[in-house]
Amino acid sequence: MNDMSDIPAVMTEIGRRAKAAAAELAFTPPARKTAALEAAADAVWANRAQIIDANAQDLQFGRDKGLTDAMMDRLLLDEGRIKGIVDGLRAIAGQDDPVGKVIAQWEQPSGLQIERVRTPLGVVGVIYESRPNVTADAGALCLKSGNAVILRGGSESFHSSRAIHACLVEGLVKAGLPEDAIQLVPTRDRGAVTELLQMSDYVDVIVPRGGKGLVGLVQREARVPVFAHLEGIVHIYIDASADPVKALAVVLNAKTRRTGICGAAECLLIHRDAVDTIGQG
Repeated sequence: MNDMSDIPAVMTEIGRRAKAAAAELAFTPPARKTAALEAAADAVWANRAQIIDANAQDLQFGRDKGLTDAMMDRLLLDEGRIKGIVDGLRAIAGQDDPVGKVIAQWEQPSGLQIERVRTPLGVVGVIYESRPNVTADAGALCLKSGNAVILRGGSESFHSSRAIHACLVEGLVKAGLPEDAIQLVPTRDRGAVTELLQMSDYVDVIVPRGGKGLVGLVQREARVPVFAHLEGIVHIYIDASADPVKALAVVLNAKTRRTGICGAAECLLIHRDAVDTIGQG
C-alpha cells in the first residue's frame, strides 16, 4: 500500500478491503460501534499535540500555495477545534443506532406484513476539501450507520487528516472492528479521485463535501451514484414575532463565528413588520 506508482492497483485494493469490512459492519452490534467511537475520541484528545504538529505542516503547505485567509482558517486546527472534534465523535457515539430501525410498516389486504427497515448502504466514498475535521465527522457517521468508508481529503489537509485518521483506526482496533472500516486515500495524487469515482464494483455511493467546483466535477465524472449538492442554502428568516435580542445574537453568530466555512449565513430575510423591532434590539 506504500507504493503509489500504480494508483489504480492501490485504489482497487482499498475498495476490496472496504467491501470486506462493510460485510462485517452490517452485522456489528451497536455497542461495539459506540465503543470504537468513544475510543477514537480518547485517541484524538490524547494525540492532540501530534495532530497540531501535523496541521502545522499543512498550514505551511497552504501558505506556500497562496491559500486565501478564509481557506487557511478552514484548515487551521488548535486545541479548541480539536476539542470540537472530540465532542463531535462523542455526540455521534451517543446517538441511537439507526441500523435495523423500522421507519414504516403496513399490511396488505392479503394479510402480508411489510416493513421498511434502515440498513447500511455498504461502502461510502467521501471526497472533501480543506477542513480536516471532516475526516472525523465522515468516518464516525459512516461507522455509526454500519457503512465502511473511503475518505479522500483535500491536498491541503493531507497531514492533518492522516493524524486524525490514525486515531479513528485506533478506536476501531480497540473495539475489535476491522481497520479497513475507515480508510484514508494515502496520496495527494488526483488520479486517486478519478479512480474512486469509477469504482462501481466496490463503492456504493459517493458523497462530495465542498464547493461548487468539487461537486460539479464529481457529478460529471462519477460512475457511482452520488449524493450531491451544488449550492448552499444557508438562510435565516426573522419573523415578526421573533425575540429581537435572540434574533440578533443568532444572526451575528451565524455569520461571524467562522465566516469562511460553508455553513456561514448567506442570506438574511426579515419580515417587514420586524425591521424596526430588530433594529432597536
